[in-house]
Amino acid sequence: MSKGNVVKTIEEIVAPVISDVGFELVDVQYVKEGGNWYLRIFIDKPGGIGLADCQLVSERIDPLLDEKDPIPQSYLLEVSSPGLDRPLKKLADFERFTGEGIKLTTFVPVEGKRKFTGKLVHASNHSVTLESEGLNVVIPMDSLASARLISLTAAKTPASTGGS
Repeated sequence: MSKGNVVKTIEEIVAPVISDVGFELVDVQYVKEGGNWYLRIFIDKPGGIGLADCQLVSERIDPLLDEKDPIPQSYLLEVSSPGLDRPLKKLADFERFTGEGIKLTTFVPVEGKRKFTGKLVHASNHSVTLESEGLNVVIPMDSLASARLISLTAAKTPASTGGS
């Protein structure tokens, strides 16, 4: 099974359990680092995630993953908060964080650039509007390679603006 299929299968297995305890599934990563495979589950809730929340989710999904056995090799399970630089993946993420600072990377240049930093102004199924360097930039959703929350204060430092 490919890494992409593993992630999709894991999402389908754990999302209902995470939702049942009142949390949101933010992201699933299945990566090999060094000689070990890691299954990383990122969860969130209003007010943030604590260690007890991560432990609760881990205790709920670990037996389920053992039962369903979607991953053939051994791996280490990690459940954590997405952190301050939370990835934005779904339209609901972009809508929720409108007005916040974000950092975007595109697959292809938009207005001559591939990296953008600024305030998220608007999001739809088709595009994201970002206020960057005093101008609004409209980026097609299908051009987005990645998007993460950032502090707007950090966005104003010279090292974090512009570039390709």
